[in-house]
Amino acid sequence: MAFNFNGETMANEIELVTDGDGLAVIGDSADVERFLLDQGLSTAPSKELDVRRLSSFAGTGGTALRVGSEVGANSGRWVKLTAESAQAVKQYGLMATKTPGVSHAMIGKPGEVKQWLQISQAPTALLSGPMALCALSTMMQQQAMQQQMDQIVEYLQEINEKVDDILRAQKDAVLANMIGVDLAIEDALTVRGQVGRVSEITWSKIQSSSLVLAQTEAYAIRQLEALSENLEKKADLGKIAKATKDAEPKVREWLAVIARCLQLQDGVAILELDRVLDAVPEDLDSHRLGLVKARRKRLDVVSTLTARLLTQMNETVRNANSKVLFNPYDAPAAVRSSNEITTGVMAFQHRLGIDSGHAASDVKRWGQAAGEVVDKALTTGAESATVAKVKAVNLADAAQGRAFDLTEAAKIRSAELKDVVQTFFRRK
Repeated sequence: MAFNFNGETMANEIELVTDGDGLAVIGDSADVERFLLDQGLSTAPSKELDVRRLSSFAGTGGTALRVGSEVGANSGRWVKLTAESAQAVKQYGLMATKTPGVSHAMIGKPGEVKQWLQISQAPTALLSGPMALCALSTMMQQQAMQQQMDQIVEYLQEINEKVDDILRAQKDAVLANMIGVDLAIEDALTVRGQVGRVSEITWSKIQSSSLVLAQTEAYAIRQLEALSENLEKKADLGKIAKATKDAEPKVREWLAVIARCLQLQDGVAILELDRVLDAVPEDLDSHRLGLVKARRKRLDVVSTLTARLLTQMNETVRNANSKVLFNPYDAPAAVRSSNEITTGVMAFQHRLGIDSGHAASDVKRWGQAAGEVVDKALTTGAESATVAKVKAVNLADAAQGRAFDLTEAAKIRSAELKDVVQTFFRRK
C-alpha cells in the first residue's frame, strides 16, 4: 500500500510512464480503465501491454517475489498521446528517469476522492529493476510501431490497392524480391504473437529483409521523382493534361508500394527489438533510439518527395486555370487529374503522420475565365476613358489658355500701334 504526501493510505494506485509519444498505464485493470475514462483518454488509440514480460527484469530475491505477485494483479495499457491528451497527464509532474526520454510517476485515488493524487516518482517493484523501464519503453515503442502499421493497413484498404498484385505485375527484380520478404516478415510476426518472443531461428529468416525493403522503397521513390520531373518538363497544356491523367494511377500505385515498405520496416523493427531484448539487453536503449532516428530519416525522405509532388500539382493547376479561356477542355481536365493526385498524396501523408499545408484547388470554369477577361477589359477601358478625359480637359485648358494669351497679345499690339499712329500725326 502506498501513501500520499499527507501520510494518508492510498488505494487504487497506478503507474504512469511516458516516452513523449505514448503513455503506459499500469495497475489493476479496473483502475487503469477508470483513470483513462476520468482523463478523457478512453477513446484514444490504445493497445494492451503484456506486463508479464517485465518480470524477468525485476532482479532477484525478495524483489522478484514481490514482482510475481504484482504481475498477477496488474495489467497495462499503452495509449497514443496527442497534444490534447498529453496535457491531461502533464499535471502529475512525471519525472525523468535514467532511461533516455522516459518519465515516470505513481498516482492514486484514496476512497471516493474525485482527483487522482501523485504518490511518488519512485517506481514499484515491477519497474524498479535495472532494465525494467528500458524494457517497458521498448514495449511502448513497439506498440507505437504497431499502431502505425495499422494506420497503413487502413490506408491501403481505403485506396483499395492490393500491393501484392502491383508487385507481381512488375517485372523488375527489386520488386519481385519484396514478395518473398513480405511473406517471411508476416510469418515472423505471427509466430511472435503466438510465442511472445523472437527466437534465433525466427530472426535468421528475416534478418536480411531490411536491405530488400530499402531497395524497393528507393526504387519506388525514384519512379515518383521521374513522374514529377516529367510533369515539370511539359509546356503544352494538352500534353500536361494527358501526362497528369496518366500519372494519377501510377502515383497511387507507387505510394502504395512505399506505404507497404514502411509498414514492413516497422514490422522488422518490432522483431529486431525483441531479438536485442533477448540477446543483448544492455544495448537495448541505444538500439531503440537508433531505430527511432532511422525511421525519422525515412519519413523525412518521403515527406520531401510528397511535398514536391504537391507543389508540382499546385503549379499545374495554376497554369491550367490561367489558360482555361483558350483551352476549355484541356485545362479543366488537367486540374481534375491534379486534384486526384493531390487528394491521394494527402491521404498518404495523413496516415503516415506527415503534416501538409496543401489542399485541392477548384476548377476554373470557362464562363468564370471569360467573365474575368470582360471585367478586366471593362476596368481597363474605364481607366483608359478616364485618362483620355483628363488629357482632353488638359488640352482644352491649354488651348483656352493659348487663345487667351493670343487675345491679350493682340490687344497689346493694337494699343502700341495706336500710340505710334497718334504720335506720327502730332508731329505733322
